[in-house]
Formats: sequence, structure tokens, C-alpha cells
Amino acid sequence: MFSEHVQSRSEQQAATRQKVLAAAERLFRAQGFKATTIRQIAAEANVSTGTVMAAGEKDALLVSLYDNWITAVHNSRRTELAPSTATATTEDVLKLFEPFVGYFAVDSELSREYLAILVRGNHASVIFRDLALALLGELETVLARSALPRSQVGHGARTIYLAYLGLLMTAASGAIAMPEAAEQLRQTIEFVIAHPEGNQ
Repeated sequence: MFSEHVQSRSEQQAATRQKVLAAAERLFRAQGFKATTIRQIAAEANVSTGTVMAAGEKDALLVSLYDNWITAVHNSRRTELAPSTATATTEDVLKLFEPFVGYFAVDSELSREYLAILVRGNHASVIFRDLALALLGELETVLARSALPRSQVGHGARTIYLAYLGLLMTAASGAIAMPEAAEQLRQTIEFVIAHPEGNQ
């Protein structure tokens, strides 16, 4: 009976956190990150401001929203990246990034806020740890089917991953548009696949 109470309390806390995150996302997208207050999130979620703060302050909520979405993409792809005998192309590698580039392009202002929070380093994000390893693994799986020699697959995956992060940060700063960042990522992938000797 005690474990049932604890489990239901834990489930209730998780459900409340999801409600707060959903409310925060609606408001962030509707009126902007900076214009949204904790009180507005609490009212939208029909909870107290203390409950919102228990889920996290605004920066932490935004990091959670993005990290949760990125995690869901990686989890959904675990079964999609089945071994194949077809030679991987630039397009195959680029497809790994399409959901992320698309998501960041949907609301570039909110994406800039997310990336600025990460750059400040005040909030931990799984994007540089667990999710980085997941994306690197996915890249290696696809690159193993490319023209890259087997010994260069890991180097190629890291080169593409780091180029992706740099281009994402550059686009988030407004220095280049997301379509231009996507094209530069395509060029990087083509270079890595076509010049395996450069990955040593």
C-alpha cells in the first residue's frame, strides 16, 4: 500500500510537471519567451507559482522542453536505423538532422533563447552528453555504409556533429539563416564523405 501511494504521488508529480511544461510551451510560442512570466505559466497550467518553480524557472523549463523533444526524436529512431547494405549518401546523413533543423526553424526566436541558455552554461542539458552520444552513434551507423574507410567513421561522425553544433549556434545568433546553415551542413557532409583522408 505504501509503494502504491509513493508511485501514484510520483506519477502525479510527473503529470503536473508535464502540464507545466505544456503551458510554458504554449505561452513561449504565443507571446515569446521574454514576455512570458512564471505567473502566466501557473495560470495557464492551473497550478501555483510554487508548483511552476518546483518544475523549474523559465530557463530550465525551456531547456527541458527542447531536451525532451530531442530525446523523443532519438528514441523514435532506435528502430528506424536498421542495418542496410545500400551505400549511404549525403542525403542519408542529412536526414538525421532534418527533424532538428526543422524544429529549430519553426520558432527561431525561441530556439535562439534555448541556445543562449546553453551557451551561458547555467543549466545542464542532455544535448551535450546523452543526446550527443546518441547522435554520434546514429551518424556512425549511417557513415559505416558510406565511402569512408571503417577506420575513419568515428572521425567523420565527430566532424559532422561538431559542424552541426557550430552551424546551429551561428544560425541561432542570427548571423546566417537556417536554410543557409542547412546548406553548409550538406557541404560539410559531402566533404567528409568525399575526402576520407581529411578525417585522420
